[in-house]
Amino acid sequence: MQIASGKVVDGRVELDVELPEGATVTVIARDADESFEVDADTEPILLRAIEQCERGESIPMADLLRELRTRE
Repeated sequence: MQIASGKVVDGRVELDVELPEGATVTVIARDADESFEVDADTEPILLRAIEQCERGESIPMADLLRELRTRE
């Protein structure tokens, strides 16, 4: 799984990253007046995670789940 940001241009979602042709995506759009807030302990964790994704330091969700199952 990848996390990507983008914006709507002429009614279409344009992402800041390239995804493979045919990729299935889920779009979560917040309302113009809606905010996203986290507590002071969670914010640095999320910011580090976003930085890791932006550097390409991520793995597909299927691989992560497979790895977690082997730890049981």
